[in-house]
Amino acid sequence: MAEGHDSARGFPAFAARKGGRARGKSWWGGQFGQAVEDLWPEEDPLKRGRALARSGRIGPLTVSPGRIAAQVHGGEDGPYSAELTLRVFGDEDWDALWEKTADRPAEAEAVLAGELPPDLLEAAEDARLGLLPGYGDMEPDCDCDEPDHPCAHAVALAHQFSWLLDEEAALLLFVRGRDAEEAAHELGSALMLRAMMSMDGSDDADEEPPESEDADGARDTAGPALRGTPAAEAYARPAAELPPLPPMPQAAAPAEEPEAVTGIAADPLERLVADAAAAARALLAYTHGLTAEPPAELDLWQDTVRITATHPDPRVPERLRAASDRAADLDRAAQAWRHGGAAGLRTLEEAWEPPAQETARARTALAAAWEADELPELEVSGNHWTLTGRGLQLRRGRDGRWYPYRERAGRWWPAGPPDAEQALVLAGLLEEAP
Repeated sequence: MAEGHDSARGFPAFAARKGGRARGKSWWGGQFGQAVEDLWPEEDPLKRGRALARSGRIGPLTVSPGRIAAQVHGGEDGPYSAELTLRVFGDEDWDALWEKTADRPAEAEAVLAGELPPDLLEAAEDARLGLLPGYGDMEPDCDCDEPDHPCAHAVALAHQFSWLLDEEAALLLFVRGRDAEEAAHELGSALMLRAMMSMDGSDDADEEPPESEDADGARDTAGPALRGTPAAEAYARPAAELPPLPPMPQAAAPAEEPEAVTGIAADPLERLVADAAAAARALLAYTHGLTAEPPAELDLWQDTVRITATHPDPRVPERLRAASDRAADLDRAAQAWRHGGAAGLRTLEEAWEPPAQETARARTALAAAWEADELPELEVSGNHWTLTGRGLQLRRGRDGRWYPYRERAGRWWPAGPPDAEQALVLAGLLEEAP
């Protein structure tokens, strides 16, 4: 048995589940479960392990870098201590993964946000790393006396780990040696280093310096970096004096504070700082190549929605609602902004027709994540996927994410934050349905 790890995390035991396949339902959960079945294809322990995973007889799970463990209550001499040991990536492995991820702007942006995009699997393969378990990469161990290797207890533990990935896909990085915060920090450092190298021209360091001619026609092969004023001479010059400060205004203060034009005594400085930080981040993301286009300037309606959704003073939305010619739409639009920002508002107001191939892939992925008899009936119209007769809907945004909606008084209202995984959004809607 492997020893414990200081950064181990504990997860409560899963309740018993009725029927259905044993592997996880999310994209990463399904991929991990399929990898387990490919790695250990022997039918008898696989079949008994699936049943044991669904039985509710596995205790709390402990996950740490390189190790997954639990007590399994099964058999006459139980409980048994089962564990799975996985290879932990070294620093060079992680550096290679982040280099490949940096080549994929959409995936890099998702990792920076703490998510685990499906295409990260391809980036890992490009870096010659296996995020999912492969031959010789995951070793089962158990103190039972079953002759099978792996035994049903270890197989059940592997399937339940795929259920954990349904809830927190970043655990796949954690069991390989990095949590989501560490991963985002290291990837951010790799992106920053790449941006700095691009800015100082380090990518062209091996190129020959350009030739130029001086006033006499002589060739100068030193290049511009070696010409001009030497640095020591430039920094030896005295600094120029700053201009004098302008005089203070002499106007006398009024006897009493006048009423604010907006009706608000003072707009919070924190909100202005947050707005500036959000705009700076969007510009920085575009500069680093994480988004395809620079942030668009908001029109009057979009800015009205943004302020309504984010301003802490309730009097502000009231005044905006009174002044807007779209007052009936403002609350719904503000809710869309709270969940998804400008992209969420666009998804609320714009119906569009995704390419047929994208729709087909979405259908296939959704079918793979659900059992055939469990998948609810869906009516697809453009980017709207409506659950028949349930007042629930998914909308695919142009940003590639899925937005949940609920019907209220004949209108569709945003019902939560978006996610790149359609199956997760659908599952969330169904769990919260009355």
